[in-house]
Formats: sequence, structure tokens, C-alpha cells
Amino acid sequence: MRILVAVATRHGATREIAEHLAGSVGSAMTDAGAAADVEVRDVGLVPSLEGFDAVLLGSPVANGQWLAPARAFAESFSDGLRWLPVWLFTRGPVAAGHEPARELVRQLAARDHRVFDGTDDRPLIRAWGHEIGTILAVAAVAESTL
Repeated sequence: MRILVAVATRHGATREIAEHLAGSVGSAMTDAGAAADVEVRDVGLVPSLEGFDAVLLGSPVANGQWLAPARAFAESFSDGLRWLPVWLFTRGPVAAGHEPARELVRQLAARDHRVFDGTDDRPLIRAWGHEIGTILAVAAVAESTL
């Protein structure tokens, strides 16, 4: 199974979150007996979703919304993303009651969206990545038995 972790970042902190997620997803899948190829890429360096089986998409918040490259990625690949399992993550902080990716969650039928204040949330990031990896592993193992 091939998983894309697409990320927009300003200063690198959101990419660190993406790297931690990728590692956790990959190890959870391997632990569950499913082969995983997890790639972290800048949203601007993804020419196509072809060959990917799932996508994690993340961005920091600037002026209360995701960065323009992340929003453009979601818009440009929205048709393909609706056919894949998708998870969204935001690097905060986010004001209470404000959901910067609410519309994207709906538009892409994302399975979940999490907000992380930063890389200090490593245990939460890793736990969520492990949860996603387990979900994908179950799907991969079930598909291989068909």
C-alpha cells in the first residue's frame, strides 16, 4: 500500500509533524503485517495521485486558514481525493471554536481532522499515525485475501 503525506509548511514545523505521522503509519502497518510505502512530499511537488492508496494532507494555519498551496492542492486534486481514504491535519494554534479545515473535511469526505499545536504533541501525533496505519493495514490485509 502506498500512502502520501502531502504537506505545506512555512518554517518546517508542519513538515516535522508529517514526518512523525509517516513513521507511525508505516510502523503500524508493518506491525500489522501489511507492506507500506509512505512518502512525505511538499504539496507543490505532487504531480499526481496516481498509484497512491491513501492521503494525509496537512498545513499550518495563517490568518485563520490553511496556507494557499495546501488549499490549491486540495482543490486541484479534489476529484481524486474523494475516492481515496483521506485524513487532514493542521498545525495550530487554532482559536477555540474555529475549524480552519471544516470545509475541506466536508469537501473531501476526510475520515478525520486533527489539530496539533506543534511537534511538542509528538505522543499525540504518533498515536494518531498509529491509528491511521492500523486502519490502512486492516484494509490492505482484507484486500489481499480477496
